[in-house]
This record gives sequence, structure tokens and C-alpha cells, in this order.
Amino acid sequence: MSVTGVVTALSSEARALGPATRRADGLAALGDGVLVAVGGMGCPAAGRAARALLDAGVSALVSWGLAGGLDPSLSAGTICLPSLVVSGEGARFPTDPAWRGILSAALGPTHLVVNGKLLTSACSIDSVDGKAAAYRASGAAAVDMESVSIAQVAAVRSLPFIAVRVIADTAVDALPRAVVSASREGTVRISRLLIGIASSPKDIVPLVRLALRYRAALRSLMAVARTGSLAFAAGAPGRLA
Repeated sequence: MSVTGVVTALSSEARALGPATRRADGLAALGDGVLVAVGGMGCPAAGRAARALLDAGVSALVSWGLAGGLDPSLSAGTICLPSLVVSGEGARFPTDPAWRGILSAALGPTHLVVNGKLLTSACSIDSVDGKAAAYRASGAAAVDMESVSIAQVAAVRSLPFIAVRVIADTAVDALPRAVVSASREGTVRISRLLIGIASSPKDIVPLVRLALRYRAALRSLMAVARTGSLAFAAGAPGRLA
């Protein structure tokens, strides 16, 4: 039986996948042949998580979680199933077209789904100007900080790979300074976030707006999980050889 490995940066993103059983090796098992690794933010952490999943015997990899919007036409909650994952340094990794197609069809017309490119950035792009510059340079719909690393691990083993990323902060949203500071070490530290808010009360309004976008994005992630199509199916009709 094939096992799909899902890499996510944050525990909140992993919870959107549904109930899971914690294993002794630190991975979490879903009920449909899926193992989940919560690796933390950034490419080095994501690469380690992907390799841990390979050690556990997975035969396909998914980059899962939230993303920042680069295309100004896209709203929070938009599901990005990119055909290509790219980096600013020129790396390019295609995603599995048949797997992506099955998942897109399962979502149906009730959810906004975009394909195109997903950019992986080495650091957070937290300003509107920075997002605009990244969009001009890459043409990517959205940006994250992990997918290229996971794609690289999959490519080394010639394993199927897809990315499922949902836009949380849009192209017109600047990330408040408190959020950037709280996530500086690769995880979101609530204590640091609260300190940041206390020292910069003007961030409260954008934080509330970002929280609403974040909730919309998590609802979309849960909708993807509910399709039951996240696990790689080697024998699915229409699968490319």
C-alpha cells in the first residue's frame, strides 16, 4: 500500500487535515494512508521533515499549508495547486499533473482554485511592495517558504509531488511587524506576538484583518482535506505513467 507524506510548517495547518494519531517517531498518521510531519518554517526545516517522511516509507510528498498572495486578483481562501514550484534562484520543479487534476476535480466549482506557479522565498515577504516585486519577477500566484525544498527531496527519489497552498495574506496585505517578529525562529511564538502588539498598538487593526483572512484560508485547507483525494493513488484512472 502506498503512503503519502505531507509536510507542513505549523501545527495549525496540520490540524486542518483532520484527526491524527501521534506516532513514536514524531510523525502523525491520518486514517487514509497519510503521514504528516510538522517541520517548522523555512526550507531547511521542510527538507528535514520531508526526509523523515521518506525514512518512514512514504512514496509521495505533499507541501501543505498557507501562502502569501502575489497575484493581486486573488483573495484569501484561494486554493493554489501549482503546476510549477520555483525559487528566486532559478530552481523549477513541476508537480504531478494527474494527481493535481484529481484533487482539483474533487474540489469542484464551489472553490476557487488556481494553478500556475508557486514561488518559494528564503525569507518572509511582508510588504506590499515586496510582494509586487516578487510577482513581477516570477509571475507566481503565491509565495511560501518551504515547497521548493520538499520538491527537491521528492525529485531526488523520483517520487510524485504536489503542493497545496491556500492564500492567507493577500497581495495588498502587509504583514504587521508583530507577526514577523513572532515567527522569526521558524515557529509562531504567541508570547512574542503579544509583546509585539503591546509595543505597537497600531498593528491591532491589521492583525484583526489578517486573522479573518487566516480563518478563511484554514476553511479552504479543511475543504481540501475533506475531499479525501489528498493521498496519492498510483492506480487512479487517467494517471500518467
